[in-house]
Amino acid sequence: MMRSRTIRSLGIAGPGELYFLQYQEEAPRDGQVQLETLFTGFSAGTELTFLKNTNPYFFSRFDAEQSSFIPDEPGLQYPVPFLGYMEVARVLDSKATGYTTGDVVATTYAHKTGHIADPSYDLLVHLPTAIDPVLGIFVAQMGPIAANGILHADAAAFGPFVSSLGCGVAGRRMLVIGAGTVGLLTALFAKSLGAAEIVVADPSEFRRAKAEALGLHAMSEDHAWQFAKTRWHNGTGDRGADLVFQTRARSESLNVALKALRPQGSVIDLAFYQSGADALRLGEEFHHNGLNIRCAQINRVPRELSPHWDRRRLAQETIKLLSHEGGLIQEHLITHVVPFDDAPAFLSSVLARQFEFLQIVFKVQQ
Repeated sequence: MMRSRTIRSLGIAGPGELYFLQYQEEAPRDGQVQLETLFTGFSAGTELTFLKNTNPYFFSRFDAEQSSFIPDEPGLQYPVPFLGYMEVARVLDSKATGYTTGDVVATTYAHKTGHIADPSYDLLVHLPTAIDPVLGIFVAQMGPIAANGILHADAAAFGPFVSSLGCGVAGRRMLVIGAGTVGLLTALFAKSLGAAEIVVADPSEFRRAKAEALGLHAMSEDHAWQFAKTRWHNGTGDRGADLVFQTRARSESLNVALKALRPQGSVIDLAFYQSGADALRLGEEFHHNGLNIRCAQINRVPRELSPHWDRRRLAQETIKLLSHEGGLIQEHLITHVVPFDDAPAFLSSVLARQFEFLQIVFKVQQ
């Protein structure tokens, strides 16, 4: 019988201050599923903005009706009791059709020890038994982010006539800027979907080595755009990458992406910028080469492909990738698995930049 229980959640009390919130969760109702968390992944690109007080919601409010930010009206304030969106959980009990006690699912509900989910609203994706549960942290959010980037490239090439994921990258030469989790997953998707050549660019020697270990060609950003313009020829006056996937939250990197493109090429932008764009030069390559910047935000698949594509379908594409590349991803992309109780101290060391990392995972249940 399902009962109420005590849940612990990792939250942020103030800039750089982590804490555990404890609260009582009521017993689930009909149609709901009671979950116990196995693993929860830390999304550094987004979650560090809460720890550093750089997230735009601290300074403005997003008006959903107008789809615009209202300045000087903070939409968020400390403490932030819930954050995170990369969870793997076991079904403790179920009052919903299609979910059985013991099932392992990937979902998104924050760094908590458990959760009551409603499958009619929440994304719950069954994880195949052949895939190690720790890899499930990529299924409901980070994998779909990367797959959505690929889908935006497909839509840029074929509009509403996308036959399958990756038709817009197959046979094309592309650059991925940023060897973080999103960048490396994007590159692995492109590799598996038939890209002719892929270069990953990142300033970190540690991350470039990880990219090479995944079977990808890696170099610095400055070398990468020069490589693209020197090696990738499409005829006179037509040099550069067919596509650039930009995943670093720096305007300098977006500018490099524009420099690397062939004329009339496209940047598929997956980065989350929190500051200005002083290094971006829209009067240079962007203007003279007729370039495109297309934002691939996870909550919005290309309009011309909706509703046939959604996050659940992108999650299934992620499972396909994990079934082929899961061993390499687990070995090289997941760099730290940390007990949940140690999360505050560990993230404090991350803030202090004591070491390099890629994907951090908190282990909740044995």
